[in-house]
Amino acid sequence: MTMTDDDFREEYKPLHIPAEYFEADTEQNKIIYALAQIGEGSAAMVVDKLEMLQPEIKTEQLVAITKQVLTHLYDKGQIRGKDINGEMHYDLAKITHENYGDVNPELLAPGLD
Repeated sequence: MTMTDDDFREEYKPLHIPAEYFEADTEQNKIIYALAQIGEGSAAMVVDKLEMLQPEIKTEQLVAITKQVLTHLYDKGQIRGKDINGEMHYDLAKITHENYGDVNPELLAPGLD
């Protein structure tokens, strides 16, 4: 099945990170918010944060949904992940350190200076 340009843009649009936690929000937005709050972590760590934000949330379902959402976002390239001791740890791929080094203007392509 081929995607139209609009379908592609919708499917691979930049990830929206909610500014606040809302209990009525989608599961994906809650999970993304929790991941943003912890910075980097496993699905279990994201669930722990969600339970702190909303204590009455159901854990069994939440664990499965969180793993599914994080895996889906990772597979689409919208979040980063790395295997640490056999467990995936995810982050939002934000730049947290300044770039360093020099640029040699002689190596720039014409018109880029």
